[in-house]
Amino acid sequence: MSFAPVFAGRRFSVLGLGKAGLPAAHALRQMGAEVFVWDDSADSRAKAGDFTLKLPREIGLPLDALVLSPGIPHRLPVPHPEAVWALAEQIPILTDAELLYRAVRCSGSKARFAGITGTNGKSTTTALLAHILHVAGVPHAAGANLGPAALALPLLPDDGVYVLEMSSYMLERLETLKFDVAAMLNLSPDHIDRHGDMAGYAAAKREIFARQDVGDTAVIGMDDDGARAMAVCLREQAAQVVEISGAAFDTHGAAALPGTHNAQNAAAASAMARALGVGEAAIAEGIATYPGLPHRQAEIANIAGLRFINDSKATNADAASRAMGCYERFVWIAGGVGKEGGIESLAPFFSRISKAFLIGQDGAAFAKTLSAHGVANDVAGTLERAVQLATAHARATGTEIVLFSPAAASFDQFKNFEQRGDAFTALAREAA
Repeated sequence: MSFAPVFAGRRFSVLGLGKAGLPAAHALRQMGAEVFVWDDSADSRAKAGDFTLKLPREIGLPLDALVLSPGIPHRLPVPHPEAVWALAEQIPILTDAELLYRAVRCSGSKARFAGITGTNGKSTTTALLAHILHVAGVPHAAGANLGPAALALPLLPDDGVYVLEMSSYMLERLETLKFDVAAMLNLSPDHIDRHGDMAGYAAAKREIFARQDVGDTAVIGMDDDGARAMAVCLREQAAQVVEISGAAFDTHGAAALPGTHNAQNAAAASAMARALGVGEAAIAEGIATYPGLPHRQAEIANIAGLRFINDSKATNADAASRAMGCYERFVWIAGGVGKEGGIESLAPFFSRISKAFLIGQDGAAFAKTLSAHGVANDVAGTLERAVQLATAHARATGTEIVLFSPAAASFDQFKNFEQRGDAFTALAREAA
């Protein structure tokens, strides 16, 4: 199946030509739209091919929507000037997942939409649900914040399911998308600069459940205060509410799903699969055979009993805590661009750290926190140096785990957490 020219006669501006932007531009043009593109980076503009390069305000009205890259702010902390113009002209600012939904419905497909959000665990739950659907033989396509951009996904038949990982940045740019099944896994402080405060962040996350009605399903984690508070609000809505907890879910035998946090992910994926009509046998097989994702607690080297764990996806302290809780003793490599609160919340796990080696912009700040708690540490600065020092220390002390779980964003030294994880993998295998 392919999309009809559902956007014929429409005009779109795509601002930001990265992972989502350029695929969105191509898809919109294939769907019949007139598409203009722009990126503030000359290197990115050079990849635009035969698209017309114009700033949104240069295009002229009418303009049906500004498709703004999720990473570009339209309100906080500092809105992009073109977004300010679009808001003043009452031009909708949308994410490509919204346009995927419109294209699917305009094409006549009744395919269902499953959305997953949460501060942590989104990617694993998205990939796990897609794997369960594969085992069950259900036509599906997974993407958005994980994997392919939303508009790069194919048109599915009526019995198909779109499995979309939704960030808070994407959720705040929806208008009509309604998820037949939606999950909010957990809620802890993150992206506060973008949303203003914790209330603003929670409000963005709550959009995963917007427009749900009778017959829809809302899955909510019950393992943290923020998510539990959201669950209270959900009980007043029409959708069926399913409350899940990692503590009550058994992932024994699922090698790629260690720890209580992954039990929560599995519980959410199972509840969503049931709501989509998948049987228990396929759910159990899917969980047991799930292969895991790169950069999520992945063992990437094991040399003479020294294990290197790549958990580069841990871009905040809460995410890092999930990995730290799985190992009794480890050498820790962390640092980068820290989030609000730093790593103080990880204090319950500090006794497990043989020694920490810190990198990046906030490595010194992390070191100060660790020193205040009596944890041995060195500010290594670079990842290369940290891996060298961590390997030597692990061998000297007989520590069996080198855990790279940064508890920080990657943008000071790397393009993204994937590039950071790939770098760690290469360095670890060389050091080992």
